[in-house]
Amino acid sequence: MSTYKKVLIAEDSSVIQNLTKKILEFQNYKISSVKNGKDVLKAVESENYDIILMDINMPLMDGMTCAKEIRKNPDAIKAKVPIVAITGNAKNYSDKDFVDAGINEYLQKPLDFDKLVETVKKWTL
Repeated sequence: MSTYKKVLIAEDSSVIQNLTKKILEFQNYKISSVKNGKDVLKAVESENYDIILMDINMPLMDGMTCAKEIRKNPDAIKAKVPIVAITGNAKNYSDKDFVDAGINEYLQKPLDFDKLVETVKKWTL
């Protein structure tokens, strides 16, 4: 069988982080997780991921800023990793805001975990 797809979950809520991790591990994804935007950038520097699931409202660096920083990475593979935003306040942003930040898609909280799995599969094929 093929190698595991690697997912980075960036979420400051331990409950959402743990649920997301368990559901995706059940789908045979290899999961790493962090709780803030600064740690996302450190994780991306040290490893390549197949997708990043990122909360928009995180401490130290928000998801929109973090996505913009990832897109500036000189390593083309790292710079092009699919980023799916997870947010409870998508209404505060326009679709253009997400596109301008380099976010490929967003999922609204509370998370629909079937939609989460479907979205991760779509971006990691």
